[in-house]
Amino acid sequence: MNKIAVISDIHGNIPALEAVLYDINELGIDEIICLGDLVGKGPDSSKVVDIIKQSCQSVIMGNWDDFITSPSEYKTIQWHQAQLSDKQNEYLRSLPFSTEFWMSGKFIRLFHASPRSAYERVQPWDSYDKRVSLFENSDQTENIEGTRRPDIVGYGDIHNAFIQHLEGKTLFNVGSVGNPLDLTQASYVILEGEYLSKQEETFSIQFRRVPYNIKLAIERAKEAMMPELEDYIQELTTAKYRGLKNN
Repeated sequence: MNKIAVISDIHGNIPALEAVLYDINELGIDEIICLGDLVGKGPDSSKVVDIIKQSCQSVIMGNWDDFITSPSEYKTIQWHQAQLSDKQNEYLRSLPFSTEFWMSGKFIRLFHASPRSAYERVQPWDSYDKRVSLFENSDQTENIEGTRRPDIVGYGDIHNAFIQHLEGKTLFNVGSVGNPLDLTQASYVILEGEYLSKQEETFSIQFRRVPYNIKLAIERAKEAMMPELEDYIQELTTAKYRGLKNN
């Protein structure tokens, strides 16, 4: 049996990433897939890019990874852009949109947000039709099996881990390593089965929650004099999205 760790949305949070990578290593998992959003929000985008590039066998482009490499009029975005080298920007621009593979007879597709865009947000409480649409093919997805739709879809983006079964298919979100908005612990998923096998075998999806040093993450942001610091502290300590702070 093979085990693949699927991580996402690190957002420049080194203490959280290091805690998750330690957990992955302790479990003896050899392959890691990252579903994007390496950068932004936290203070250490540059270090995260280097670590992910070295640690992960596959890395998908997230929305932050996309727009961070383009000019911006927003001061906060400019601050995060200044942390990255030209070489790191080139790496982010080169990231693919999705990845597909077979595991224990299941055709699996992973992307950052939806099969249509890295910017399309789909929550677990959205309409049934919207959630089912995540199994559609598009001109963005690899479509290694032609018109066949995936049996299992996994994604990131919403920082909210969940699993649902829809029309005999399985949809899951890996949550966020560095900016979780459901629990104040880093989140990732382990896929276990026979990698690249089209034959039906035992298969599982396991969710892992990893505590990390939130105080250290906040201290790193303070030392860097990172913009929107209070919003960042709120999200790390309460798992409450900054856009909801006045509700």
